[in-house]
Amino acid sequence: MNMRTDLALENQEDLSQRGIKEDGVKVDVVESLKNVIYTKVQITDPKGEKAMGKPIGNYITIEMKDTEDEAIELSKLLAKAIKELILVETNENFTTLVVGLGNWNITPDALGPQVVSKLMITKHLFKEARELISHEMSQVCAISPGVLGITGIESSEIIRGVINNVKPDLIIAIDALTSRKIERICSTIQITDIGIIPGSGVNNSRKALNKESLGVPVIAIGVPTVVDAATIANDTIDMLIDRMMDETSSGHEFYKMLSDIDKEEKEFLIKDLLRPHVGNLFVTPNFVDQEIADLSNIIADGINLALHPHMDIEEINSYIH
Repeated sequence: MNMRTDLALENQEDLSQRGIKEDGVKVDVVESLKNVIYTKVQITDPKGEKAMGKPIGNYITIEMKDTEDEAIELSKLLAKAIKELILVETNENFTTLVVGLGNWNITPDALGPQVVSKLMITKHLFKEARELISHEMSQVCAISPGVLGITGIESSEIIRGVINNVKPDLIIAIDALTSRKIERICSTIQITDIGIIPGSGVNNSRKALNKESLGVPVIAIGVPTVVDAATIANDTIDMLIDRMMDETSSGHEFYKMLSDIDKEEKEFLIKDLLRPHVGNLFVTPNFVDQEIADLSNIIADGINLALHPHMDIEEINSYIH
């Protein structure tokens, strides 16, 4: 797999487009809402793991064409996905540690910290203000551990220290991701039960956060906020080739030349040409500030609804605001 992406769905799409047999991979697509596609990719065995380049587990993707008009419904859909992966009923004896990964000083990487700032935090109330507790709540605490360049400490080390004291039943980690497709930037949410490797999409991998490394189940929630510059160049050339083919008769020699272009070789060539000039350059949209703010609201509400399933948005907001 040569794709610069954190999305399992894009790996599966690439295999399908290249005609590679997808043994050990199950895909279920559900049209859940207007302008929203809910897809579940399951990697079920080592064959699927090898083909996909990702661990065995469940990967749920919510693709959105419009977040403004359906924010509450999107949060409910996200809550459904989270509960599907938690598998157990949350209650006042269930503790969740939410981890907002990323650098709060860099907007495309600030999704995790922004989500944490909007959560309904309750763990301290169970000790300090029992009169405020509803039987519909579970115990939720959260941290934004920052990044190695700010703290000098690996996020995984900070999280392990918190785990030793809090002893959570579940960890939910939120992070910014990388996509292979421009149209998925800030419009796709991936939820998975296999954890996360922070920074892997931008070639800055840190230590994995998963059940094996932390001893606690980890659900990872991510949104692609950047795309590789080589991907933009490659996609632009693909669109140009498609346009020229549309305007050329199929029997023409130029048409045959265009149809014979090897897309994988073209992608390698583009990367080789760009590397000396821009290196590993990643691009984010100019409206990313507002997108991160909107998405952090959707994700925070989704987590709140999932962890306090007997409360509605209005009740939850009365505790937050």
